[in-house]
Amino acid sequence: MKIALVTHRYFPNVGGIETHVRELAERLSKDHVVEVLTADLAPSLKSTEVLNGVKINRFSSLKWGNTVYYTPRIQSYLEKKRFDIIHAHNYHALPALSAAKAADNNLVFTPHYHGTGSSPVTSLLLRPYSFIGTHIFTKARRIICVSEYEKSLVCRDFGVDASRISVIPNGIPLASIRNAEPFPDHHNLILCIGRLDRYKNIDLMIKAMPYLPDFSFFIIGKSGNYEKELHHIIQTLHLSDRVKILDSVSDTDKNRWLKTCSLFVNLSDIEAFGITVLEAVAAGKPVIVNNVGGLAELAARFKQVYPIERKDYRADTNLREFATLIKQTFGHECKENLSVYDWDEVRKKTEREYFWE
Repeated sequence: MKIALVTHRYFPNVGGIETHVRELAERLSKDHVVEVLTADLAPSLKSTEVLNGVKINRFSSLKWGNTVYYTPRIQSYLEKKRFDIIHAHNYHALPALSAAKAADNNLVFTPHYHGTGSSPVTSLLLRPYSFIGTHIFTKARRIICVSEYEKSLVCRDFGVDASRISVIPNGIPLASIRNAEPFPDHHNLILCIGRLDRYKNIDLMIKAMPYLPDFSFFIIGKSGNYEKELHHIIQTLHLSDRVKILDSVSDTDKNRWLKTCSLFVNLSDIEAFGITVLEAVAAGKPVIVNNVGGLAELAARFKQVYPIERKDYRADTNLREFATLIKQTFGHECKENLSVYDWDEVRKKTEREYFWE
């Protein structure tokens, strides 16, 4: 079978969707011919290359922020080539729309849909976009959502019949995380992994650190629209010795940091799933999450994931209370059966959707 995976960005770019597509592509390539079509061509990247058995075609695009990637060349490429399956990812970026226009009855769609944008401006743009974005759902033969929460949003906002949707969660490299060796000499460590964007609410954790003098906070994240402000907050609160932003961390080292920390936090306002939370659970760590979206779903599923109402702690007067909650949660480790989230299992379930009649 010849499969095209269409996404806005791909490795070496990092993020939840980037990881999702890469893990699927490399596993599917063992039994199929797989091409990734992506709109993130940059001077430092090759337009075409093969990595781990996957052919990657990168197209230049008109880009706005980290979401809108416009490149009509993806549509023309798909129309010239013959693929058995076109699997498009990410409703919030335009390459999925190009894939839908090029597809016949061979489109599978994973929307990674949040129901809102990552900023007031992108939320506003989603309204007119929905008139044409609905075409992707209409054209798709099968729709795959990563959580029941996302499925409910798709049914609500696009009128999709629930029978056309399957829920297949994001996966994790289970063995790699559990076998990772923690870094020595890093005790009382709080960890966060994610892009340095405002909606991730990383600043809330930083502002609580003066009330946690015996703790450190490490953020593993690529640059985002909030990076400068986060550095400013760290400097203003004189936390440079205890709060670190780690860039360009390898997957191996990320897993080691997951095994090193004593608490993981994800306070994002927008998550269709929350893959980093699942990775922390795999490492046996307690997790504090914002009680919204896909994060709330994970909190309901795992006893070591503790939900909070993030908005209740936004005011500086409540930061001491937030710090107390962190101390109470710290170090409560346990193990969960996560075999259903192994990437090999996710790949098998996804492949079955390709043969759906």
